[in-house]
Amino acid sequence: MFTIAFVGAGSVEFTRQLLRDVLSFPELAGATISLHDIDPERLEVAAALARHTAPGVDVRTSLTRRAALEGADVVVNMVAIGGHAATLRDFDVPESFGLRQTIGDTLGIGGIFRGLRTFPFLDGLAADMLAVCPDAWLLNYTNPMAMNIQYLATVAPRLKAVGLCHSVHWTVHDLSELVGVPFEEVDFLSAGVNHQAWILKWQHRGRDLYPALDEAIAADPELARRVRVDLYRRFGFYPTETSEHSSEYVPWYLRHQSEVDRLRIPVRDYATISAENVATYEKTRDALAAGEEPPPLVDEAVEYAPQVIHSLVTGQRRTIQVNVANDGLISNLPHGAAVEVPATLDRLGVHPHRVGALPRQLAALNRSFLNVVDLTVAAAVEGNPDHVRHAALCDPATAAALTPDQITGLVAAMTAAHGDLLPAALR
Repeated sequence: MFTIAFVGAGSVEFTRQLLRDVLSFPELAGATISLHDIDPERLEVAAALARHTAPGVDVRTSLTRRAALEGADVVVNMVAIGGHAATLRDFDVPESFGLRQTIGDTLGIGGIFRGLRTFPFLDGLAADMLAVCPDAWLLNYTNPMAMNIQYLATVAPRLKAVGLCHSVHWTVHDLSELVGVPFEEVDFLSAGVNHQAWILKWQHRGRDLYPALDEAIAADPELARRVRVDLYRRFGFYPTETSEHSSEYVPWYLRHQSEVDRLRIPVRDYATISAENVATYEKTRDALAAGEEPPPLVDEAVEYAPQVIHSLVTGQRRTIQVNVANDGLISNLPHGAAVEVPATLDRLGVHPHRVGALPRQLAALNRSFLNVVDLTVAAAVEGNPDHVRHAALCDPATAAALTPDQITGLVAAMTAAHGDLLPAALR
């Protein structure tokens, strides 16, 4: 019997989506589903949705994490420490200092503090897994992805952990649609870091598709009014995350109102998305309580976790993108840093591919990104609050917008705002 544990199952829509995709494979129909959340109401809603999605499947719930993990073969992590309230603090406090953010979950001051409040949870999760399911694979969806994967690789190197994100899939899918080529017929190679990886090769039956993209951009001036297209035109390779994300990993866009307007950058975008997620949860909860059908899922969603699980059970070989510690996978990025590369899946596990060196200009941008990741992880591992300030000072978008004294004040304000959610040594 194969057991899949969902940690942070109170993210009910995502749990439901993953379950639907997992159980669409006939070979996984007999799996045991173990759901854990610290919020009793959300856990109850998640369980009701799971049973609605997969009648007859063995669904278990526990408010105790270690009990939920007992005997798991795969653990899917999708927690959001602090929830919507913490997300709002990630936006409101920096905004009071004059700092703009769009997503705030990966890099920047929002990403730094999201990472810092997630690390204590990861400590406990790793300890529990090594105690009760040491051979299980941890499939992490929680952001900030690079920080979380590098932290786990540092503090729990025996844990079999990989980070999963669908941004590369949808980037190539949407680019292929833009140039009129079936996605299923496209070959591509992508590598870099999560939310700032690059489409290094993109071909249709051996034909390079970048010239077709250039033609599409030339034919539609509105396409040029996007951050990722602007980055592509300046650096030569297309980035794999949305313009909203990409705008806050570099210093050139958010500090200038003219660039915000030119590139139509939606400031505070994730604060709105987070509120919409809460509203969707409440609508789902109320529908189930009334005996009504929950809101429909988005049919086109594609996630990697079900594919990983299916390959572990059946041995079917497939290639996806994963986030893992850099052990020579990308030769011109730091050893041990969390990188995003292709990987082969089979019954034995996840096997990352060695990509070699990135084009110099892309590696340079990734190293700026990874400097912030490394300092944030070091702050927690070493218990050194100075490194929190160092991370913020080295963050491209933060450093472009604020003076050093303002950054120091912002870090102090964020530390006070998040309080007990942070590692004790950093409060």
